[in-house]
Amino acid sequence: MPSFKDLPKEMPIFPLSGVLLMPFGRLPLNIFEPRYIDMVNDAMNTHRMIGMIQPKVKGECHKLYNVGCAGRIVEFAETDDGRYLVTLQGVSRFRIDQELEQDHLYRTIKPDWDGYEGDLNPKGCLDVDRGRLTRLLSTYFDQQDMSCDFKKFDNTPDGKLMTCLSMVCPFTASEKQALLEQVCCVQRAKLFMNMLEMAIEQGDPMDPSTKSCH
Repeated sequence: MPSFKDLPKEMPIFPLSGVLLMPFGRLPLNIFEPRYIDMVNDAMNTHRMIGMIQPKVKGECHKLYNVGCAGRIVEFAETDDGRYLVTLQGVSRFRIDQELEQDHLYRTIKPDWDGYEGDLNPKGCLDVDRGRLTRLLSTYFDQQDMSCDFKKFDNTPDGKLMTCLSMVCPFTASEKQALLEQVCCVQRAKLFMNMLEMAIEQGDPMDPSTKSCH
């Protein structure tokens, strides 16, 4: 993984609503649009970095949230029909300093990495209430007709667990953005559990396509 001083000064971005990448998280992507095929090709030939960021309005990619997370391509495969199957590993959050004019169809930015040095050397969450977290998740998953292997939680460090749960739970785009923008893992864990409590109280159905956190 790159050091903080080696993070790129220019970077392509991939706007996707409801898709969250966190530092040290892993995000599989199925790339099929020609402009994003070009984006992956260019990234593979340079620093292998792509910035994942959410549009503020679903379906309208022009207006973006200002904070995203850069991922490094760590797995790459091409299918027989020309699609790219890639996996990004989250490196660091960034703010959009400037969007750059380009002669290609995908978007490129000048990222501002200031304030996110800790993303490359994260400290683990401390004193996450595992009992409360498990109780909330159990109720939430039952309510949403989702499944989860809670035994996998036992040997998973708090930081890694919160990264995984933040990425896979079917919260709204704005809720996922709020999780991304939390200063540290401890604050993210508190917000995550508050979101679970609100969802349980409201009984709101989430995305029916998301039925597992394995």
